[in-house]
Amino acid sequence: MGSSLGGGYWRLWTSAALSNLADGILKFALPLLAIGYTRAPALVAGLTLAFTLPWLLFALPAGAIADRADRRSVMLLANVARATLLTGLLVAVLLDAGSIWLLYVAALGTGIAETCYDTASQAIVPQLVGRDQLPRANGRLYAAETTALELAGPPAAGLLVAAGAALPLGTPIALWAAAVGVLLLVRGPFKVRATGRRPVLRAEIAEGLRFVWRTGILRTFTVMTGVFNFASSAILAVLVLYAVGPDSAMGLSGAAYGWLLSLIAAGCLAGSFFAEPAERALGAARAIGIAFFLGAASLGVPALTADPVIIGAAFFVGGVGLIVSNVTTVSLRQRITPDRLLGRTNSSHRLVAYGTRPLGALVGGVLTESFGLRPVFAAMSLLAMATVFGATKVTAAAVADAERAAVPAIPRP
Repeated sequence: MGSSLGGGYWRLWTSAALSNLADGILKFALPLLAIGYTRAPALVAGLTLAFTLPWLLFALPAGAIADRADRRSVMLLANVARATLLTGLLVAVLLDAGSIWLLYVAALGTGIAETCYDTASQAIVPQLVGRDQLPRANGRLYAAETTALELAGPPAAGLLVAAGAALPLGTPIALWAAAVGVLLLVRGPFKVRATGRRPVLRAEIAEGLRFVWRTGILRTFTVMTGVFNFASSAILAVLVLYAVGPDSAMGLSGAAYGWLLSLIAAGCLAGSFFAEPAERALGAARAIGIAFFLGAASLGVPALTADPVIIGAAFFVGGVGLIVSNVTTVSLRQRITPDRLLGRTNSSHRLVAYGTRPLGALVGGVLTESFGLRPVFAAMSLLAMATVFGATKVTAAAVADAERAAVPAIPRP
């Protein structure tokens, strides 16, 4: 197959980039808008939970929906729903009827729509490109996601909020509307053909979970991701105490701390372009193992030094490893999963990947109170390093066997 990813893919990419930019702006703008209604730390911080909670509560149904319905239609409806919901909030704000609780409704509602959109968008990729092009296609999508969510979204949100409450709400609405327009140009049916009568939704969800558990490669990588995210969240949740303030170990300002964390995103962006050549040169299993090692090693650096330059460099390298592992595991999952199960397989994986993050943050805070920061950094880095052992259990031969046994990729529409 040729090197071109095709017009359909690039229209999907454009739609995803616009949607992610809208997400990035909204996720950083809502907490800034919230302080106009309340100064209660718990209420302001709770908005972040409201954004992420749908991944715990709705990920599995979203995967089943992506396998039942036309995946492009799911994405279109998700963006229409987000734009409509935020339009209601915008009207309320303009009429001076806004409140912290309306912000919560917006965060939770757009979070549910995001869960549906992201699950369907990951499942639709193999329907647009060939199996051999999946690493490149996923890498470009991750590049757009990282740039929009973590590099462009936060500063854009700050500028828009400074200009008033209307712009940080109106801009995501316009971006989602544009994303809908572009996605309408992606031609072809994207509904998986059902063989026989469909079971009830709960049975379909259970089928997806069983497939992940019974497929050794998928089970191993899902557990690895969950463990790594638990450990990294435990560290990142308390890193600010180590980094910010004149009495902290690093002595950074809040702005400098933001730049430090942005190096992770910069590494992710760079890694999105390394993923395809890394898999080609090393093979999927070895590339994933090395990528997890880089990520785990970077987490332990703050336990050894408080030098911002060294820690920043480590975070950049860790970001590279993070995205190389993400792109490679997603591409492998798409290649070895039957298309009719792809939505549920993706959502089952993400349930573990996202679900361990808040738990890790909670445990990191509790352990830090008892043992201090550096012991927690060291312990969690070692826990993350255990994922490398898991990668050694997945051989290149096992990956090749799984790919040969997989259902052939769906041809392009």
